[in-house]
Amino acid sequence: MIELLILYVLLKRDLTMYAVQKRIEDIFAPFTRPSFGALKPALRRLEEKQCLSSRKSMSDGGKLSVYYEISRNGISELKRLLLENFSDNPLQFLSNARVKLCCSDCLDVSERNRLFFSIKSKAMQFKISAQNILNDEYNHINFYQKIILDNAVCEFSNFITIIEGLEKDNAGNS
Repeated sequence: MIELLILYVLLKRDLTMYAVQKRIEDIFAPFTRPSFGALKPALRRLEEKQCLSSRKSMSDGGKLSVYYEISRNGISELKRLLLENFSDNPLQFLSNARVKLCCSDCLDVSERNRLFFSIKSKAMQFKISAQNILNDEYNHINFYQKIILDNAVCEFSNFITIIEGLEKDNAGNS
């Protein structure tokens, strides 16, 4: 996920490693907070894959700064990461889906439709799974499990409603 975040923030402008970290925090802090220690290896991996390039520049204060710039390969990789399949883990799914939705403005209309369909389908799958556990009279769940499962059903229902709204907006932009 960190590669996706890096590529997305570099779409807007070239940034130093510190500025990449700051920009990711500014946009995505409610969903994810990658550590600074994870950033440098991810930047190196992306540079090795020719998804970005770096250049060194001296600041007015005489400090050497390294700026990162996304390449055409990086834009293709960003789209690939946005459209790749989701995890079967509901916790990872919600976090990743939220991040991908925030980045969906860099996709064209048909790519966004694919992303929305993928997210909506997976959310419905998780919602049905939670509902089935709640409705199974032979499944002896306690009060607390019932409350949490009921909350999960509500959360996935709300998420599906959000996606449906985004689908309508996307259809209006085509």
